[in-house]
Amino acid sequence: MSAAPGSDGVLVDRYGRVARDLRVSLTDKCNLRCTYCMPAEGLPWLAGPELLTDEEIVRLVRVAVELLGVTEVRFTGGEPLIRPGLVDIVTAVAALQPRPRVSLTTNGIGLDRLAPALRAAGLDRVNVSLDTLDPDRFTTLTRRPRLDAVLAGLAGAAAVGLSPVKINSVLMRGVNEDEAPALLRFALDHDYQLRIIEQMPLDAQHGWARGTMVTAEEILASLRTAFDLSPDPAERGAAPAETWLVDGGPARVGVIASVTRPFCGDCDRTRLTADGQVRACLFATEESDLRAALRAGADDDELARRWRTAMWGKRAGHGIDDPAFLQPTRPMSAIGG
Repeated sequence: MSAAPGSDGVLVDRYGRVARDLRVSLTDKCNLRCTYCMPAEGLPWLAGPELLTDEEIVRLVRVAVELLGVTEVRFTGGEPLIRPGLVDIVTAVAALQPRPRVSLTTNGIGLDRLAPALRAAGLDRVNVSLDTLDPDRFTTLTRRPRLDAVLAGLAGAAAVGLSPVKINSVLMRGVNEDEAPALLRFALDHDYQLRIIEQMPLDAQHGWARGTMVTAEEILASLRTAFDLSPDPAERGAAPAETWLVDGGPARVGVIASVTRPFCGDCDRTRLTADGQVRACLFATEESDLRAALRAGADDDELARRWRTAMWGKRAGHGIDDPAFLQPTRPMSAIGG
């Protein structure tokens, strides 16, 4: 067991895990209404003063990189592309020393337009959420007829070299569970990398049920109806996806089995919400407020100390398998995926 948090320059927890991957939510708002994320009418959005400013985001990321050993920064939402200052934020973060690897998780709408500026700003790559290739299903799942915009965003990202372009897909029973092979074929044909994610209990309506979730085993069985999958010999490390070689490689497909095959023991993530709260885990029910300290005049060392203390309290696992598990008090749109 590690010693209590001190000033050793890393975000270590009591189980010895070190967080080097920072996920930063830039907004709680989104231009889609995915059924597994939020209700059709949306959610009560954070008021403007509650959100971190561009300068506050950059400062906290700088503290994480310079004082806490973070080497990867992923911007999320809500939908990060609708944050007006996104390009400037990416520019500032990519200029930090040591330079972190900078990525973005997006629904892809508008990415074709913004991709050149984001690439020039220093963005390294993107993850694009895409759960179906069927226009009618897309409209049903997202409550918006925008599939063409997402596909254009994927193509735009690839065109400017934001690679590898990764696709994140969630399969839902009775909705799109049959689409795994088609999604993989699409990814292979366009040189994208597919990651299929087990549906997690992060919806605002608390409608998730384990019995209706499409499991990793079912996902793999579906993929194997059309492809030969073999274990990937590459070291997985802290990556959330377990990967397989497709038809002998070099192409790969990943499955993120957060529910049935949790990888908490290797987790290296820390999260910053759009309103300046540190979350030690995506499923955490507690947060630590950095915004108040920052606005009260805390210096960088104090912010780093508070961040280390927040991460020291990280649980051994996410707790989904605990019969008493309670879904997070805030939906995914507010805390970043």
